[in-house]
Amino acid sequence: MFGAERTRTLLGPVDPARTAAVAPPPVSAQELVNRAGTTEMDAGRRRVRPTRRLVLTAGTLAVAAGAVAVLQPFDRPAPDVPGGPGIAAGSVLVPVSYQFDTDPPEAGPQLRALAATIKDAEYEHLDGRYMYHHTKVWGDPVMTSADRRHHVALAGETRVWQAADGTGSQINKQLEPQYPDQESRDYWQRNLASLPTVDATAAPAMIPLPPMELTPPSADPSQLRELLKVEYGPGAASKEVSTLYARFVVPRAARAEILRVLADVPGFRWRGQVTDRAGRAGVAITFDDREHDAQSLLIFHPKTGELLAHERLTLSPVRISAYKVILDAAWTDRIG
Repeated sequence: MFGAERTRTLLGPVDPARTAAVAPPPVSAQELVNRAGTTEMDAGRRRVRPTRRLVLTAGTLAVAAGAVAVLQPFDRPAPDVPGGPGIAAGSVLVPVSYQFDTDPPEAGPQLRALAATIKDAEYEHLDGRYMYHHTKVWGDPVMTSADRRHHVALAGETRVWQAADGTGSQINKQLEPQYPDQESRDYWQRNLASLPTVDATAAPAMIPLPPMELTPPSADPSQLRELLKVEYGPGAASKEVSTLYARFVVPRAARAEILRVLADVPGFRWRGQVTDRAGRAGVAITFDDREHDAQSLLIFHPKTGELLAHERLTLSPVRISAYKVILDAAWTDRIG
C-alpha cells in the first residue's frame, strides 16, 4: 500500500494528476480509517466493534495536516557509499547535525554567494538520449500502531530513464523499513506479520513510460518563480525544487538561478555544512513552519549547486521525517 507522495514519486512524469489542484477532502483520511476500523454493518445498521487495527498514514497527507511523516535522518554513510558501514534492516536513525543548529542566519546571502561560484556538474560533460535519475524515498507511507506510539517507515528506490518525448523506462524497488526509535523497532519486530515483505533477491520489473510533453527548466527568473510556486512560501518551494531535480537533469545556469530565486523567498535559514543521508557533504537551508510544527530541509552540493536531498521534519515532540535523496542524475544512451 502506498502513500500519496510515494505513489507520485513512483509514477513520476506519468502521473496524470501531477498538475491537478486537489481540494481538501470533506472527511480526513484518519477519520475514514477510524470509521473503517471501529464499525461494521449488521442487518443494514452500523455497530461499533473493538479492534486492534494498525493505522497506515500517507506521508503527504501527514504533511498537509502538519503531522509530518516519520524518520530521523542520519549522518553516517548509507550502503551506497563505498567503505561505509551500511544500515542494517530495521535500523534506528539519528538526526542530521547542522553546523548552525541554533540562531541560524538568513539563507539569502549564502545562497547568492553559492549561485555565483557553482561549477559544472559531472553530467554536463555527458551526452545521451535519456535523462537518468536514481532516487530513494523514506517515510511515505508510515505505519503507526493503534496507540500512536510506535512508527515504522516504508521505503522505496526508483531508477528512471526518460527521453525528451517522455518515453523510456522505470524500475521501482521496495526497501527495508526503518524506525524513528528503538521502542518502535522492538514493537514492529514483534509484529512482523503486519509489515509488507521485502524480497531482496527478486528482480524488479522494468516499467515502460508513455510519451508525454516535458519542458526542461528555464534559467528565466520569472518562469522559475512560477514553476517553484514561491508565492505559496518556502515549504511549497522546497517541495517543487525536490520534484524538479528528481525529474530533470538541471543545467548549470538553471541551477544558479534556482538558488537566487530561493534566496529571495523569506523564511529560509542557512544551516551551513551538513552530511546527507548518503554520506555526502553538502550545505543546507531550512524553513520552520511553526503553524504546522514542521521543518523543510534542502541539501545542496557545495560546488555544483545540485540538490542532494529534501526532507520534511517535525519540530516536536519527536524529530521524525520523510525524506528523499537523489543519488545520481546523468545523461545516457543506455537503459538498465
